[in-house]
Order: sequence, then structure tokens, then C-alpha cells
Amino acid sequence: GAMSVDSITDLSDNTSKLLEALQLSHPHELDPRRSLGKKKMLSLNPITRQVPRIVDRCCKHIETHGLQTVGLFFKKRVEQLREEFDQGLDVFLDEHQSVHDVAALLKEFLRDMPDSLIPRELYAAFLSTASMEGPSQLAALQLLLFLLPPCHSDTLHRLLRFLSEVARHAESSWGPDGQEIPGNKMTVSNLATIFGPNILQKEKPGEKDGGAMNFEDSAAIILVLQRLIEHYQTLFMVSPEMQCDILRRLFQTDPDVIDYLLRRK
Repeated sequence: GAMSVDSITDLSDNTSKLLEALQLSHPHELDPRRSLGKKKMLSLNPITRQVPRIVDRCCKHIETHGLQTVGLFFKKRVEQLREEFDQGLDVFLDEHQSVHDVAALLKEFLRDMPDSLIPRELYAAFLSTASMEGPSQLAALQLLLFLLPPCHSDTLHRLLRFLSEVARHAESSWGPDGQEIPGNKMTVSNLATIFGPNILQKEKPGEKDGGAMNFEDSAAIILVLQRLIEHYQTLFMVSPEMQCDILRRLFQTDPDVIDYLLRRK
């Protein structure tokens, strides 16, 4: 059954932190079409998904209505939408809502988060992976993703899945009737350039030097986000070997946590 964040408060503080850090999940959460004939992996998700409503609804709206919209993230007129979400209203986004407005709302939300989606204490570590290449780079990025708090991890995964889908529609294509379907021009590189500074922030917006960024940092942020978009499916998977190693260690150090997880899962 699902488990709310509050339902682990009956455990000690240390145990609660371990439960949050472990983030075990079922193999059936994977898309069965992708796992056919492949080695099954376990996904890096907490016991209950924690994605802000505004992020999930913006992504769904654009996936449904805006994947063919040219220059998707280049326009801005969102004050009313933002106020409604800020007031806690159950905002319904349908085909009558401007895709450009929803896209701008998503960017603004990520930019203005009190704690950036990738926590600032991990900023330097994530940027250092830009100088790596190949499997070592992806391995380092994956370990850093494992350090994200559950809500940040879930939200980043949802966002990267969305950005990957947007990038799939960057180029024009041809429909079954031979009619051209225009691409949205949002390549992985363009998306990384637009979203990178909103996801990886060295300082809070408005703080001293918060908006200043040298060329090296800017280039590294774009490269890192490109890799995250391109490889998000594998980066957010925990191998069975690593899961077993974590379980073996916890059996020795925190058996109560294992017992609690088995009863819950």
C-alpha cells in the first residue's frame, strides 16, 4: 500500500532518515514493454511519489497539447496561473490554456524554488562531472542522484522524462497521411540551456551574485543537464546488486528498518 510521509513519524529520527534514503520500490513500476528481454532493475523512487502538483500538471499539459509547438519555452505571460497555484487552488489545465503560458509557469516555478531542485550543496559535485566522460561520468551522476532527497529525486525524474519527450519532437516529421508535422525546435541542447540554470543554482535568486555565472559554470551546467536528459532512464535505476548490498548492510545495522519495509511493501 501507499505510505504518506507522516506515517514514518512513529519511528525514531534516525530510522526515518534511513527510510527516506533507502527509497526501495517495486520492479512492477517499470514499463513492462521496456523490460521485456532485459535484466530487470529497481527504480529509484521513494515509497510514495512526491512530485509537486504544479510540476506534474504543467508537464502533462504540454505533453498532451504542446509537443509540436515551435519555440515552446520562449514566451512568458503567467502571473494569474502562478497566483492560483500559490493560493493552493486545484488549477485545471486544459486545451484552452496557452501552452506557452504553462511552459513559462513551469520554468518560473523551478527558478524560484526556495531550495533548487538539485540542492545547492551538491552544485559543485554535479558540475565536476562535466569534465568526465563515458561510463565514469554516468556512474558519478548516478551516485549523486542517489543523494537527492526523495521529493527532489521524484520531481527531477518527472521533469527529465518530460524534457526527453519534448526533445523527441524537436525535428519535423511526416504523418501517416503524408502531411508534415512541424518540430518544436527544442533539442536536448536547447532544453539544457533553458532549464539548466533553473535546476542547478549556486546561489538563491536575488542573493548577492545569485544571477552571476561565469562561462565555465554555464557550459558545465548545460553539459550536465544534457547528460541527465539523455540518460535519465538508466541513471534513476538501482541495480539488483546494489539493492542487495544495501539490504545486507541494513540487516546488520538496522534490522527494524528492514522489517518495517517488508511489512509496508
